[in-house]
Amino acid sequence: MSSNRGRGLQANALGTFDTVVMAVAGSAPAYSLAATTAVLVGAVGLASPAALLYCAIPMLGIALAFSYLGRIDVNAGASYSWVGRTLHPFLGFISGWALVISATIFMVAGSLPAGSMTLALFDESLADDTALSTVVGAAWFLVMLGVVLGGARLTVRAQLVMSGVELAVLALFAVLALFHTDNARAFDWSWFGFGHFDGVSGFASGALVAAFYYWGWDVTSNLSEETRNSRRTTGLAGLIGVGIVFLLFEVFTVAVNVILSDRQISANGANVLGALGEEIWPGWGGKLLIVSVMLSTIATLETTLIQVTRSLFAMGRDRTMPAALGRVHRTWNTPWVAITVVGGVALVMFVAANALGSVGEILADAISAIGLQIAVYYGLAGLAVVVAYRKMLLRSPANFLFGGVWPLLGALFMFWIFVESLGELSGAAIAIGLGGLAAGLVPMFWYWRQGSDYYRPARLDATRTVVTEYVPADRATAGSVAHEGLPTDF
Repeated sequence: MSSNRGRGLQANALGTFDTVVMAVAGSAPAYSLAATTAVLVGAVGLASPAALLYCAIPMLGIALAFSYLGRIDVNAGASYSWVGRTLHPFLGFISGWALVISATIFMVAGSLPAGSMTLALFDESLADDTALSTVVGAAWFLVMLGVVLGGARLTVRAQLVMSGVELAVLALFAVLALFHTDNARAFDWSWFGFGHFDGVSGFASGALVAAFYYWGWDVTSNLSEETRNSRRTTGLAGLIGVGIVFLLFEVFTVAVNVILSDRQISANGANVLGALGEEIWPGWGGKLLIVSVMLSTIATLETTLIQVTRSLFAMGRDRTMPAALGRVHRTWNTPWVAITVVGGVALVMFVAANALGSVGEILADAISAIGLQIAVYYGLAGLAVVVAYRKMLLRSPANFLFGGVWPLLGALFMFWIFVESLGELSGAAIAIGLGGLAAGLVPMFWYWRQGSDYYRPARLDATRTVVTEYVPADRATAGSVAHEGLPTDF
């Protein structure tokens, strides 16, 4: 399947810098901070910086897994292809399906805040109007759908503008927070230790929230067929992306702990960044950070659209889903059928969310359900890299640590989160999370019976790929895969 590279999609459209921007935008730093900080502080209080730190370590293990697997199999389906070729095609399909379902749910869950924040810039009272927020959010969603349809180059240009403004505003407030003197409490290094957790259960509840701040950096792997020198670039960009958002998450979580009182944090909920901005820079601060969160939300709608449409494209191409999903637009080199289908499904879900009434509760359950699905496909990728590199792990300490032990610990952490969260979530969240995964069994068994080649995979073995397929770039023949300048070690 590694020979699928570039089949139909626009090859070499993105460079290293573009890909790093996509990784950061995928994790949506401002949106994640706004939507989740109050929840995290509510769960673990002053231990919130520690929860983010101890979740970043296993998340880096998963990023290493994606980096190593991306070197030996360039595929827009990413974990869908890797897990299918190492563990089992059924697990591979479920891995891809988990991403498709979680991303589709998120696009609705993310569009509503984008709408309400846009309205809040003009009139704060309008932000509480659910129907109007849905209409504006759906409009932003359709704009992003058009951008993604227009091709990888247009997508990354739009992303550079949105994420550029977002990160500039966040960087400005990170600096201003350092010089803020009217604080609720003094900074304490113990916030990074285990002392503030309420035992193992307290750590678990913090981990459940903190781990999914990071989700989205792996969009770089879904763009691998459209990236220059992708065997090196996509994995490296994912690792850099996780590092950048980790620093932003820590700086702002510490700032919230220092500058805002517990009462301010709980009172502001999802607008905690706006409250922080008002404290740091009265008058303008809140508005600027709302703009940052709005742009972050719209930017992550774009990266989520890329993830779900590229995954569906890979599935359509392999005929594990309707083959039409694998069709590429002649002019824009984008999977236009997959994009159109995702757009249609999301718009139906917008209408359904409104008709069901209590949108806030539905979205809270949906976002919690996403956590279960992410844990599945991240965890399986962490196991897949150990299997793919099993014959090479003892060849060097770097291979052993970065291609084996660290990704394996990351995988175990993801599965632990999955099991722990089953006891924490509401019945509706578990029904959406597990029901969404179970729905994938229908197309899986249907196309397995149809005889898709995906279910008879060429096994992914790093020794064979690295030694046999790679040749120096200056001696590459038409049928070989040129070595692109990166040794097997990280």
